[in-house]
Amino acid sequence: MMIKGFQKLSLIEYPGKIAAIVFVGKCDFGCHFCYNTDLIKNYDKVPDIPEKEITDFLAERKGLLDGISITGGEPTVHKDLPEFAKKIKDMGFLVMIETNGSNPEMIKELIDKKLVDYIAMDIKAPLEKYDEVAGVKVNKKKIQGSVDIIRNSSIDYEFRTTVIPKHFNEKDALAIGKWLKGSKRFFLQQFRPDKTLDESYQKVEQYPPEKLKKFAEIMKPFFESVKTRGI
Repeated sequence: MMIKGFQKLSLIEYPGKIAAIVFVGKCDFGCHFCYNTDLIKNYDKVPDIPEKEITDFLAERKGLLDGISITGGEPTVHKDLPEFAKKIKDMGFLVMIETNGSNPEMIKELIDKKLVDYIAMDIKAPLEKYDEVAGVKVNKKKIQGSVDIIRNSSIDYEFRTTVIPKHFNEKDALAIGKWLKGSKRFFLQQFRPDKTLDESYQKVEQYPPEKLKKFAEIMKPFFESVKTRGI
């Protein structure tokens, strides 16, 4: 695995669990608002962290940590993700994967082989606006495929959207709600303008918390649970 970062403790990344976070380099999207810029455009300049460093740490934390979250970057672009996830599972830890949903085949493999316990899939926008927000030409069939695989599995999951004023409004909230109707849980995440892949987005003002709460009210009829993050 192309591991570029490691956070030894998080109480919020993996819902309801105490977890460590593994950050991988490289992503197939170019979201203008992404704040992990070094993992996207400069990942080759960031030193690799040996897998053994991760597994040695986890071996000392059995009974203290519940699991790890693998994020990025985009974890599913790495063919050795299943192998790494299996190492973690074999040690008795839970595995959470954070993904943009561009690789449904990898998601299916992880689920079928019982190598993942929780999936958090980013929903960039309504499907018709994906290219605009993701910064690349997106295969919408693959995004829909990932949504279907996750929803039709027995795995625990969430869908989530980072709310950026220039890309998200009431109409988008309703469109996403209708698209994902019947899904388990959805999170509206506050946009962070402090460090972005496209530097012009650092000048974009956040929606006030009340606005995110309004979007949440619009979306609540479509999900079992709708909450906000980062406000």
